[in-house]
Amino acid sequence: MTEVLLKELSNSDIKWINSTGRCQEINPGTVLIQEGKTDDYLHILLDGMLKVSISQADKSPLARAFAAIEESENSGLEIARLSSGELVGEIPFVNYLTKTTSVSAVEKSLVMSIPKQELAEKLQQDVSFAARFYRAVAILFSDRLQNIINQLGRRNFTPSQQIRDVLSVLGDLHDSDIDWLMAAGTPQKIAAHNVLIHQGGAVDGLYILLGGTMSLFVSEVEGNPLARVFAAIEEIEIPGREIARISKGEIIGETSLIDGYLPLGTVKAVEDSLVLSIPRPQLAAKLQQDMGFASRFYRAIATLLSNRLQGIYSQLGYGRRVYRKGQPLDEKVEYEDELDLNVLDRMALAGKKFDWMQERLTKPSM
Repeated sequence: MTEVLLKELSNSDIKWINSTGRCQEINPGTVLIQEGKTDDYLHILLDGMLKVSISQADKSPLARAFAAIEESENSGLEIARLSSGELVGEIPFVNYLTKTTSVSAVEKSLVMSIPKQELAEKLQQDVSFAARFYRAVAILFSDRLQNIINQLGRRNFTPSQQIRDVLSVLGDLHDSDIDWLMAAGTPQKIAAHNVLIHQGGAVDGLYILLGGTMSLFVSEVEGNPLARVFAAIEEIEIPGREIARISKGEIIGETSLIDGYLPLGTVKAVEDSLVLSIPRPQLAAKLQQDMGFASRFYRAIATLLSNRLQGIYSQLGYGRRVYRKGQPLDEKVEYEDELDLNVLDRMALAGKKFDWMQERLTKPSM
């Protein structure tokens, strides 16, 4: 992952990080991030290895049953390992959800810790830095998401798992940004059972689902990746397992845009659907020419990927603190699915923006 930061950040960006942050060496077993607790720093792993784990509550009989089925005696389930160049901690204006994971050192490691407040000020004041930084974050999150789908998608996802609502993405964009997206994009009808994106195939644009429902499938065939690419080119459907439902207001094709990877899943319309198709060349040019738009767009994509990652992490963990109907609320407990009022306000505003956008794009021309 080291090459992501070196490629995306400029020399001046790296100098600022070096002058603002502080290096520290941590010993094996040291907990850098504690699940459920906030942290005042964003950490960059410079050398060594960290592990990401989710707690498994051993007080619940159901939790113990799941642990027995998986033959796990540990109180924490390891779900990922992070190598040099990875970011760890809360990223300003991106991580809105309660921390669902703990991060600790596997071996002696070297980390650069940047005060979150100073980073937030830099991101507010320098849009060019913000654009490069959020793009790097989005790429790192995309890589983690792709790795999880590779490792767990074929066996640990619940069928028809719904991707977390990402209407908050529109809350990051200005009205002028949305105007540009609508002017550059074209409403495109996708008939039921038709494929929008083929696993392993090229993605021509970014898509916003305006109406209908789509499904994400991951191939269960462990075969030659080159064979899957040619199957996508020839539009031969590879048998797959549904791992997610995509509802209106969500973005499709963002990972291929930011990191250039071929999609690991197939996106198919469950019912007659309508998408706003934004051509990739036009969007790429806009992101190069307008740093303000780029900073907001990449922050929105980073937020989207962060929410999806945390949703998957939550699904994997047994020790969930999620409110259930009929369960008495405890003011001292911060529930995993609980959002603060600022986020709710942003989502409400985003919902209004989406309704306005949908109305303008679907209204018949006179």
